[in-house]
Amino acid sequence: MQAVFFMAGIAILVQAYPIGPVGGRIPVIMGTSIAFVTGIIVIGREYGLAAVFGACLVASVVEILLGFSISRLRTLFPPLVNGIVVMLIGLTLIPVGMDYAAGGVAAADYGAPVNLLMAGVVFLVTLLLNRFGKGFLRHASLLVGVVTGYALAIALGRVDFSAVSDAGLLAAPRPLAFGLEFHVDAILLMAFIYVISAMETIGDISGTLAAVDRDATTQELRGGLVADGVMSGLAALFSAFPNTSYSQTVGLVNFTGVVSRHVTAISGVILVVFGLVPVVGAGFATIPAPVIGGGGLIMFSVIFASGAAILHRGVVLDQRNMIVLAVSLGLGLGIELRPDVLQSLPDWVGTFFGSGLITGGLSSLVLNAVLPVEANDPVEPA
Repeated sequence: MQAVFFMAGIAILVQAYPIGPVGGRIPVIMGTSIAFVTGIIVIGREYGLAAVFGACLVASVVEILLGFSISRLRTLFPPLVNGIVVMLIGLTLIPVGMDYAAGGVAAADYGAPVNLLMAGVVFLVTLLLNRFGKGFLRHASLLVGVVTGYALAIALGRVDFSAVSDAGLLAAPRPLAFGLEFHVDAILLMAFIYVISAMETIGDISGTLAAVDRDATTQELRGGLVADGVMSGLAALFSAFPNTSYSQTVGLVNFTGVVSRHVTAISGVILVVFGLVPVVGAGFATIPAPVIGGGGLIMFSVIFASGAAILHRGVVLDQRNMIVLAVSLGLGLGIELRPDVLQSLPDWVGTFFGSGLITGGLSSLVLNAVLPVEANDPVEPA
């Protein structure tokens, strides 16, 4: 866990303050995307953790190459595709936020009134401060909401501090803790997921910069993707999972209005401290799931709204684009809400297309590329 915190913190700093071509000078939080989880589980069950990290290391080259090729590939990612991907990110995360608000998946007290009370307090405090607060209180509305909810959780006796007393004071990340193994099928699977991660990163960067009413530049996309790949490869050497942009950043910057890479760099420093001082990370881990869920529900909903803003700003919703939007969202949500529809198909189908974000995002990419623009259709602005 310390290696995960440490490498995520370094990745955030590199995105904020690039090293050569690595980094986009952009305000994004980095961490392991949900897109990687299914592949990691499949490879881990078949070959073990050493093969997981070996595949993550080798396949990271794919995202690096995509980054350096983005100027030639960018026509594949117009505002229509980016907006759909960002909307799907928000839509697929909303159920996660709701689960947290209820107490966490499989929690014995899932949906208990006390959980909903804590989540509701965070939700309302955050919302009210964001709309009616001034200056610092407005910008820090989410932080104040979480602190208020945490204080309520302590008062209700819902916080367990035992993990803090058991945590060590200092711990350095250990390279190659689980070793490396290389299997072709594992590498190919992870390479595919890196392509999906690249789509998510493009959507995240586009959604984040939508907060300042502009599109991402080619240089920002290139640096962001290259940093994803490079830092994921380095993370594998430290036995940490791949680092990519966190979609929650989109909701946070659009909700608070704070779009500064210097602010995200501070969070990077904090995560590095988490990686080196386990007791600090253990303290933050005591925050109950409903407190996180109360703020998460707002953030994830704002992500969806940010995607809609990208479409509003840069897409003419003619008949063709409406079809791309409708089919992509329909397939994405359909798979997300009813993943068992794939249970009778080969395992690899479920692995590749079991996520609504992957299915919907790929659908938008393919449909936008193959559906012709009719002569009587307005041309989508660049």
